[in-house]
Amino acid sequence: MIQQYTYNDISYLVRYPENFDKSCKYPVIFHTHGAGCRGTNIEILKSVGVMKEAVEGNPCLDGCIIVSPQCSANTWFDVFERLISLCKYVYSLEYVDQSRFYGSGISMGGYAIAQLMMSSPELFAAGIVCCGGGMYWNAGRLKEIPLQFFHGAQDKTVLPEESIHMCAKICASGGDAKITIYPNNAHNCWDDVYSDASVYEWLFSKKKGI
Repeated sequence: MIQQYTYNDISYLVRYPENFDKSCKYPVIFHTHGAGCRGTNIEILKSVGVMKEAVEGNPCLDGCIIVSPQCSANTWFDVFERLISLCKYVYSLEYVDQSRFYGSGISMGGYAIAQLMMSSPELFAAGIVCCGGGMYWNAGRLKEIPLQFFHGAQDKTVLPEESIHMCAKICASGGDAKITIYPNNAHNCWDDVYSDASVYEWLFSKKKGI
């Protein structure tokens, strides 16, 4: 079941698991899309990344909630305070397992999710960043969050060095960050990432405090 909502002027989709019960606690993936999904046609979010996998019935996503906001501005950073507010609102919902709240982002959204995790590291149990990067001089703020970065070696839109630098700086700060470079991929590494069962196995194995 996928529902559309608006919070603080940000529209977003929520995919609820089958037999959703508000009295139960569920892990959550908070996913920020790339530049190609900007605008007001929220249906496009169902065609890319983790929400696409959910729509297509990927069994790895059974039992979890997926939250996918849409950026109607030029970049996520133009609405960043509202994005933080939405993220904290979702985190506070009664049926969210706060020990299993995960970040995920693609390209422009990869930068956004990295910044969200830097701004509010206490929220996140782990994160996935695809073909993105971030302010690596501030990477120490991510040292408590297990992270996986993914990038295509042939990417000319966001150079793979962006992920490489972030991963190296997080590790140098004492964090747990790993990087996967797909040798034959250009900018789109997300199809390979979000269809890979081992990515979800890793992600859902992470819980805050463990």
